[in-house]
Amino acid sequence: MDIRLDRPSLISWLEEERPDRLAELYEAAYNTKLSTVGDKVYLRGLVEISNICRKNCLYCGIRRDNRNTGRYEISVDNVLDAAEFAFRDGYGSLVIQGGERMDRAFIDKITHILKEIKKRWPLGITLSLGEQSKDVYREWFEAGAHRYLLRIESSDKQLYERIHPVDPLHSYRTRIQALKDLRDCGYQVGTGVMIGLPFQNAWNLADDLLFFKKMDIDMCGMGPYLEHSGTPLYSYRHLLLPKERRLELSVTMVALLRLLMPDINIAATTAMQAIDPFGREKAIMAGANVLMPNLTLAEVRDEYQIYQNKPGAGEDAAISSSITERRLREMKIPIGRDQWGDSIHFSRRH
Repeated sequence: MDIRLDRPSLISWLEEERPDRLAELYEAAYNTKLSTVGDKVYLRGLVEISNICRKNCLYCGIRRDNRNTGRYEISVDNVLDAAEFAFRDGYGSLVIQGGERMDRAFIDKITHILKEIKKRWPLGITLSLGEQSKDVYREWFEAGAHRYLLRIESSDKQLYERIHPVDPLHSYRTRIQALKDLRDCGYQVGTGVMIGLPFQNAWNLADDLLFFKKMDIDMCGMGPYLEHSGTPLYSYRHLLLPKERRLELSVTMVALLRLLMPDINIAATTAMQAIDPFGREKAIMAGANVLMPNLTLAEVRDEYQIYQNKPGAGEDAAISSSITERRLREMKIPIGRDQWGDSIHFSRRH
């Protein structure tokens, strides 16, 4: 199947809803995945270290001004326990994610955690901790992190400013510069967008894909926008596509990105599972090759609600990982055991 990937063609695919045509696209993307990054899925044990955030993004349930969220920060030992679980269970990699903070105490804590993990276990480490100074990015890289996910959420400046407060703390230019700083520091750099936002159209999504290509990213995490009642953007929920269509668009975005950038890592995100219990598996069959089972302490998971009705809340790490692994076995998809699963795209560039 010959699939064109210029802007008009991308828009056409993003407007496509015929199941037979989409099935052809997904098959082509899956075959491209097999021929470039292989059939394995790599697991990243996810630790949500804190929901304390200095930002006030209009779509996010852990935004600074949401007074209905119980704030938490887990201990160093809790993170190390999760890292040990990930190592013993053969994950190969850990993701440390949290609200955006720039206080020195938090920065030092992350540096300490990174050094302790690297001292104890040969795990790959991804950070997703928002905008930081270039010096902090370099400090964390030297302490042991080597991948960083910083989602742009929308590459269109006007749309970005509709879903964020327009002030120096939520600057589109700063976000772009942070992605460049991460590349300069030596990270494998990831970004991503929300799909199905209010005010968003197929043109925006096509441009997001071309933005990823232009930025030459190494990995991507994107998924459907899911509303949260404690956010300003919730008042625009009447503009939203049905959730099933948002999921379908997300899977289509995964497929198109796999064809556009064949050798990058693409995550099947939890937000897909929030709409369909097999949403992440659908993304895998359309080209995704990374999964992030949640290893966060069960007693605080309910508080890390960027969107509502997040799946897996209340489950412990062992249950989350066993469900994930059982489904992959049923699909006859191998897991990259004890492997970092680094971006081939990054390796080829270097």
